[in-house]
Amino acid sequence: MSERQSAAAVLMVRPASFGFNEQTAASNQFQQRPAGAAPAADGAAALREFDALAAELRSAGVQVILAEDSAAPRKPDAIFPNNWVSFHADGTLVLYPMLAPNRRLERREQVIDQVRRDGGFRVTRTIDLSGHEVEGLFLEGTGSLVLDRPGHVAYAALSPRTDLQVLGEFAQLRDYRVLSFEALGGDGRPVYHTNVVMALGSGFAVLCAGAIADAGQRAGVLASLQERGREIIDITPAQMQEFAGNLLELRTPQGPLIAVSARAWSALTPAQRA
Repeated sequence: MSERQSAAAVLMVRPASFGFNEQTAASNQFQQRPAGAAPAADGAAALREFDALAAELRSAGVQVILAEDSAAPRKPDAIFPNNWVSFHADGTLVLYPMLAPNRRLERREQVIDQVRRDGGFRVTRTIDLSGHEVEGLFLEGTGSLVLDRPGHVAYAALSPRTDLQVLGEFAQLRDYRVLSFEALGGDGRPVYHTNVVMALGSGFAVLCAGAIADAGQRAGVLASLQERGREIIDITPAQMQEFAGNLLELRTPQGPLIAVSARAWSALTPAQRA
C-alpha cells in the first residue's frame, strides 16, 4: 500500500509527570535543567501548552487521538510517544528500543488500544525491536528516523540513541533504503535525534546541512532530497538550536498544515517561513 507523507491524525499523550529527565540528559544537549522552577510548576505549564496545542490542531481539522499518561510509574517524557511507536498505512505497528529505562515504561498497550479505538487503526503486523535494549542498542522511533514514507527512504543521524544495526533491521523489515550520517551540535557531540536536524513535508525538506560535518554524507543527503523533488530549506546551526528543524506536516480537509513551535517559528527568516 502506498503511504502518504503526512497524516490526518495525531496521537497525543497528556503527561502526568512532565519534567526534566535525569536519565536522558547526558545524550541530549538540548535539554536544559530548569532554574528555580518547581517540578509542579513545569508540569502545570506543560499541561497548559499541551491542551492549547490539542485544541489548535482540532480547530484546524486534524484528528487528535488523546491518551492519558498513567501517574505511576513516573514517566517525565511520556508526552513524546513517537519515540517508542510508529504507525504505518499498511497496518504495521513498530515498537522501538529506548535508551533510558524510565522511557521504556512509556510503552503501554492502553495507548495503542486508544489508537485502535479512536483512530480506527487496524493492526495487521507488529514489528517489535525493543528487545535490542538488553544489548544496549537503540533506535528511538521517528525521533531517530525521519521517514520519506512514499519513497521508502529513512534518514538517520547516528548517535547513542540511533544504532546502525537496529536501523538496518528496521530498513530490511520495512523495505526502506537508509541514508545515515553524523550530525554534530554546537558542543561537537552527536545530535541526539534526527528530527532536530531535519524534517520532511510532501514537497519540502528542512535541513541543517551545516550540522553534517562530512562533505560526502552532506552531499548524499542533499542529492537524495533533491531527487525526490523537495525544495530544501537550509537552516543554520543556531536555528537548529532553536528547534527550527523540528516540525511536522499534517493533512486537513482544507489542505496541508505545518505544526511548529513558536520558538522555532520566530527563529526562521521571512523567506524560510514563506
